[in-house]
Amino acid sequence: MIFRQLFEPVSSTYTYLLGCEDTGQAVLVDPVINSIERDLEEVSKLGMTLAYTVDTHIHADHITSALELRNKAGSKIVTPAIERLDCTDLGIEEGVPFEVGSIRLDPMHTPGHTDGHFAYVFQDRIFTGDALLIEGCGRTDFQNGDAESLYRSVKEKLFALPDDYLVYPAHDYKQRRVSTIAQEKDRNERLNREITLEEFQSIMENLNLPYPKFIDYAVPGNKQCGICPTDLPDKLKEYCEQMSFSQQG
Repeated sequence: MIFRQLFEPVSSTYTYLLGCEDTGQAVLVDPVINSIERDLEEVSKLGMTLAYTVDTHIHADHITSALELRNKAGSKIVTPAIERLDCTDLGIEEGVPFEVGSIRLDPMHTPGHTDGHFAYVFQDRIFTGDALLIEGCGRTDFQNGDAESLYRSVKEKLFALPDDYLVYPAHDYKQRRVSTIAQEKDRNERLNREITLEEFQSIMENLNLPYPKFIDYAVPGNKQCGICPTDLPDKLKEYCEQMSFSQQG
């Protein structure tokens, strides 16, 4: 198995590269548009062909590179079927494994951050998107988010996985790279094993977070599998431009 964790610093997004050594095919989970060249270079260095991109949800803080990668590399676009995106090549559903050679992702519908959010189990780890972050979780006040739904997604689905499963989130803002299910049960300030639904709802209602600065551009762009708007303000252009340097996890 080939596994790489890649970091995009503008939106603090983790992209995950999975490779099947038998078939030479690779999959990118949550790729970011301003890291296209880095990702393609990483795939090439491994002697692989990019077969698919897989997104956990319609992102509000960055533009996916799914469409551009399809144009450049011929990869197919995989998104949750519940989103019904016209640009999708394959819609993913809970209970239906997604397999590419020896790579197998088991999709898990985890609504709450967004209503169409999915996490993906891969061997002894899970890509949790924004549903479960390291000692945190995604916000629930946009894109049909719902605190009760997120609470149940985490407590009833993600926390039902084995304690030693590795948790790989879509973001981290403190340079942390991985957690475990057990650690999140113990240390997650919003969703540890002691937090009740009522306490979680109160926490999420009182976050007082600012309106996301990129959401009005990212959501429409990501509903088209990764279109950068032409009217993007100069102060936000770094979210769509190719970067000369991007940290790698």
